Amino acid sequence: MAEHELDVLVVGAGVVGAGTALDAVTRGLSTGLVEARDWASGTSSRSSKLIHGGLRYLEMLDFALVREALKERGLLLERLAPHLVKPVPFLYPLQHKGWERWYAGSGVALYDAMSMARGHGRGLPVHRHLTRRHALRVAPCLKKDALVGALQYYDAQMDDARFVATLVRTAASYGAKVANRARVTGFLREGERVVGARVRDVEGGGEYEIRARQVVNATGVWTDDTQAMVGERGQFHVRASKGIHLVVPKDRIHSTTGLILRTEKSVLFVIPWGRHWIVGTTDTDWDLDKAHPAASSADIDYLLERVNSVLAVPLGRDDVEGVYAGLRPLLAGESDATSKLSREHTVTHPAPGLVVVAGGKYTTYRVMAKDAVDEAVHGLDMRVADCVTEETPLLGAEGYQALWNARARTAARTGLHVVRVEHLLNRYGSLAEEVFGLIAADPSLGEPLQAADDYLRAEVVYAASHEGARHLDDVLTRRTRISIETFDRGTRSAREAAELMAPVLGWDENQIEREVEHYEKRVEAERESQLQPDDQTADAARLGAPDIVPLT
Repeated sequence: MAEHELDVLVVGAGVVGAGTALDAVTRGLSTGLVEARDWASGTSSRSSKLIHGGLRYLEMLDFALVREALKERGLLLERLAPHLVKPVPFLYPLQHKGWERWYAGSGVALYDAMSMARGHGRGLPVHRHLTRRHALRVAPCLKKDALVGALQYYDAQMDDARFVATLVRTAASYGAKVANRARVTGFLREGERVVGARVRDVEGGGEYEIRARQVVNATGVWTDDTQAMVGERGQFHVRASKGIHLVVPKDRIHSTTGLILRTEKSVLFVIPWGRHWIVGTTDTDWDLDKAHPAASSADIDYLLERVNSVLAVPLGRDDVEGVYAGLRPLLAGESDATSKLSREHTVTHPAPGLVVVAGGKYTTYRVMAKDAVDEAVHGLDMRVADCVTEETPLLGAEGYQALWNARARTAARTGLHVVRVEHLLNRYGSLAEEVFGLIAADPSLGEPLQAADDYLRAEVVYAASHEGARHLDDVLTRRTRISIETFDRGTRSAREAAELMAPVLGWDENQIEREVEHYEKRVEAERESQLQPDDQTADAARLGAPDIVPLT
């Protein structure tokens, strides 16, 4: 990137930054993307993992946001990423006779109608009304007195970190230059104009000057910090709202559908997640460490208390396999309550050569990216093509359906069980053939990890060789979800995974030890933070683990 001036340099590789890089490069612009840590290591790997229109925004009468999000949901399900984005059913228990069924039912009917009206809702079943008896058949986990009936409707879900890694790879496949562990330390100026950024190679050392005709700041909850480097007062501020989630095994909640429950502050989801459930989320102001937001004991108790109010068999602390906390980037200045701050996004041009995009929600990342690049194009003295990302499938989407239909044949050909083939197709799409190739070359990679048997050994190798994973933490936390899907939080898989990564990344025995030790310290610090009574003490405990593993 430092060798030639770029048209566009994107700072921050969460879902919006990665989407912006893909949008820019597919318009024919020379594009760079830098990320201080790992792809999606901030908010974009710690969401509720839903692609949804935002049913509760209908209640706020934010029809434009819901309509836009439903269109994006349809595009992702049907065209852009059918291998990564899947339908998921939700049950909404009704607690009042008469008026609530009419009120909630008309909202869900409008939700379905808005989806269909855009021509992108046909991939999902429409909602249905259930009696109490029928609802308890679908979700036997519910207390009989917790509902008088129910509504069932559909939304969609994805693995958020995997989605971002796929976006980055797709951008790279079209010619974008991408680098993680590349931290922006300042911006280059010529008079008033921003003409690039100074970037430090966090791994290898060295500082580079990357010149670009337009720089896009897509750093989410770090937006204000990044703006401070330019010395320009932002036209808006981004406030961080913390949301925490619990992961529990599938057998702890007896249901064939997800649940959505209303709380006094927001909504609570119980989301199917493979052999697990995700329970979340909270919505509280956060002004401590942004890199590692901590879940306190009070956060965990809050979620358990809320979900147990409707469960016949309550969940306890011992049922919780994983806990994760993320920060929503909300546009500040509209309301004191974080749950009322805007999920709309904004794009500004605070200085010549610099575009800032912030706010929004995961589902509408593509629209945010388009708006950011449209704004950057105004500063380019050249004719630039229109956005084409609505028609550009992500890597792995092309041919996915054909491979899915042939999964039994693929299982026979590769020697893998058909369930394993399905798992790989739903994580990599047609790129699963590259994983099959690793297994063909070394059949031992077709075995599952000993302490996390949902994942094959080949997936760890593939993460390091093809997906930009540089450290053990990247693999156990983001390329796979072992860190939240096992009671040991991935510590029992750490050494096996590190030894699989070592030949790919050139680690010696000493580096393997450091990687494992660093990961164990991270888990220990997270566990300690989750025993603390409040945000301050939880944050202090979480900061007990170093952020990065030094390379030997």
